[in-house]
This record gives sequence, structure tokens and C-alpha cells, in this order.
Amino acid sequence: MVRKVRRKPDPAAGEDLPHVVVVGAGFAGHTAVRGLVRRLRGRARITVIDQNDHFLYLPLLPEVAVGTLEPRRIAVPLAQSLHGVDVVLGEVRHIDVDERTVAWTDPEGGSGQVTYDRLVLAAGSVNKLLPVPGVAEYAHGFRGLPEALYLRDHLTRQIELAATARDPAEKAARCTFIVVGAGYTGTEVAAQGVSFTAELARAHPALRGVSPRWMLLDIAKRVLPELDERLSHTADSVLRERGVDVRTGQSVAEALPTCVRLTDTDEEVPTHTLIWCVGVRPDPLVQDIGLPTERGRLVVGTDLAVAGHPEIVACGDVAAVPDVTRPGSATPMTAQHATRQGALAARNVAASLGHGTPRAYKHSDLGFVVGLGGTDAAANPLGVPLSGLPATAVTRGYHLLSMPGNRIRVAADWLLDAVLPRQAVQLGVVRGQHVPLETGPARTG
Repeated sequence: MVRKVRRKPDPAAGEDLPHVVVVGAGFAGHTAVRGLVRRLRGRARITVIDQNDHFLYLPLLPEVAVGTLEPRRIAVPLAQSLHGVDVVLGEVRHIDVDERTVAWTDPEGGSGQVTYDRLVLAAGSVNKLLPVPGVAEYAHGFRGLPEALYLRDHLTRQIELAATARDPAEKAARCTFIVVGAGYTGTEVAAQGVSFTAELARAHPALRGVSPRWMLLDIAKRVLPELDERLSHTADSVLRERGVDVRTGQSVAEALPTCVRLTDTDEEVPTHTLIWCVGVRPDPLVQDIGLPTERGRLVVGTDLAVAGHPEIVACGDVAAVPDVTRPGSATPMTAQHATRQGALAARNVAASLGHGTPRAYKHSDLGFVVGLGGTDAAANPLGVPLSGLPATAVTRGYHLLSMPGNRIRVAADWLLDAVLPRQAVQLGVVRGQHVPLETGPARTG
């Protein structure tokens, strides 16, 4: 368990209180900070450092991309949700574990540094890139609000350009959309994107009779391979009923400006849209700290502490937390585990400061939910497989309970979407060069 360690006073603090620094305000970090505030009750200084000024509820990002939800609905301001905490807006560049310092760079090029008595590492994850030629240059990532807003504009623009295209081949290419990765995000993007673009196309007389073509590719044998086969079958059926061309066991061999070449068959598919939802990898920050890692994740014990550095705990996607329900493996990189590990990190850090008792991490999955748009969803709460309207009710109820704010606004947007048509216009607020796949924002916890 995390042991008490002698603190080094921070000369800049101006007060003799232990200083807890949390890196990252995603699912793990945000939960950890809230837990620390509740447990320490002003008996320590708490600082959270993140490159965003908000907590982003990533599971609902596909609904932002297709216009169901406005972007601010899934962005909860840190200044409002984390009372009594120093919020530093910046990207952590270096952590010195010997000197116990954290250095960062702010959005305008400034820099800062702070010392800590306890450090909670919850930096999250970034896009997972595979060595596929052309992907970094031509694919769209999908890990943050800028990417979702850009994708919404892009989908709208392709339909509008297709409506004015005289060349049938160009019209077809602009109406073809390819998603790589049939996990949670890719499946939701394809399921909701095909409905969104079909609605856009119906608004243009020149596209009467034209159905946008969506392809979902994955090298796995089925969509949603992480879920029970019955739920996978439910999602697969919904996708195919909506006209999505689901291809398992196949992926992209090369991406080009106006087409992609597929694996196995070398088939070339003309398109202007390649959406990359292959997965995530731990934030590279942890590799530079100099502490032991396992597949890019910090090696920690079941108490989340780093061996040899009891003042440091790690949680969420950056931590290889032993999974006691599956000996020999680490817990999966999911929001559910990140949230619960964040809560435990707060408990154990507070205990190391003399407030409460520490515990080890043990958690079994409570189930998963996948929103497919409209009244379609797949869910298995407590292992009970659901589909259709019951699954939609469970999915939306779960999201509302899990969000740390904006619940009424989200519910209101869902209600309005059910009774009013969406307003499909290009906003032009995010340009392509601001959402590169290899460096897109992705702090999830």
C-alpha cells in the first residue's frame, strides 16, 4: 500500500500543507480529484494539470459528430466541477521523480513548474497508429471535440459537394465513408454516421435516389469483439439493416488522397473520408519518466502505487493495474476501470497522508453499453443482454448517471432530436491541420 513519506515543502506554496498534484483530468484524474477534495477536506493543496479546461465525456462524442448533441453538452468545466482545486491549463512536458517536480507548457507557449508531495498520474491515452502508409496524412482521428466538430463539417461538406458534382464517379466517392476499427467508437460512428448522411442526402434533390455508402472494417472476426457474441450480433444486424458494408477480417493496406486500398483483395475504394477508430495507446509521457512500464503503461501494484516511489500512484489508461479477476493480466483500458481506479487513487493518497485506510483494486465489469442512434443500442447490464428500446433506455440512463454535469442539457438535446430535424450546416471552426491524427487530443484518463 502507499506508505507515508516525508514531504518536501514547496517554497511557492506559502502554507505548510501537503501538496497533491494530479496529471490529467479525464475519467481517472477527474474522479481522483473529486475524491481527494471530499476526503482531505482542505487538509492538503490539490493541483490538477490538463491541456483542456474541461472534463470530456468521450462515450457521447459520436453524438456530437452527427449533430445529436451540442459540443458543450459533453464538456464539463473543471472550474465548476472541481471546487477548491488549483486548475493549471497546460501540457505536462517533464516529470522529475527525484526532485518531485512537474513541468508544463501552457497553450500560449509559457511554462511552469510545481513540486509535489504526492503525485497522481492519470494522463490517459492517445490515438493508436499502425504502420499503414498514408493513414497519418489522410485519415481522420476521433478522440476529442475538435475532431468531432471537424468530422461533422467534413461529412456535411462531402454531401454538399456530391450534390453539385457532375461526374458520377466523383459523386459516388464523396458519398463513400470508411471507418476502420469496429470497437465501441467505430461501431457507434458508423451506425450514427450512416443515418446522419442519409438525412443530409435527402435534403438535396440532386442526390435523390443516392444512398451514402458506409464501410466498417476490422481485422477481428466480428464487430465489438470485446462484447458477448449476442450483443455483437445485435450491433452487426443494426449496421447491416442501415446499409453499412461490414467487413471483418479486413482492413486498410494504404490510404491515398482520393481512395483507400484494402488488405487481402487489393481492392481500391474511391473515397474522401477515412475515419480512424482503431484504438488507443498510453500517453507517451509515461515512457519519459524513467519508471518501469509494461506495454507503455506504468507498472503499479494493486494499490496503484509505483514500486520504489510510494509517493506516486497511477491510474486509468497509463497504469498497468493487475487484474485480480484475471491473474497475469492488466485491467483493460476502459472508462469504467479508469473511473473506479481514480476513486481508489484518491482513497489511497488520502490514507498515505493519515486520512482513512488504503485498499487494493478489485473490480468486475458491470456491463457495457453501445449507443447505435435512434432507438437502437446494445447493452448487457450485470450480464443481461439487451437490444432495441430497452437497451437504449439503459444506455442513456447509464450515461446520464455517469456524467459529472450537464445532465439536464444532454437529456434536453435528446428530446429535441427526437421531435425536430437536425440543423446540418458547416461551422468552419476547426480546420484539418488542427486535428492531425498522430497528435490529436486524447486525454481520457
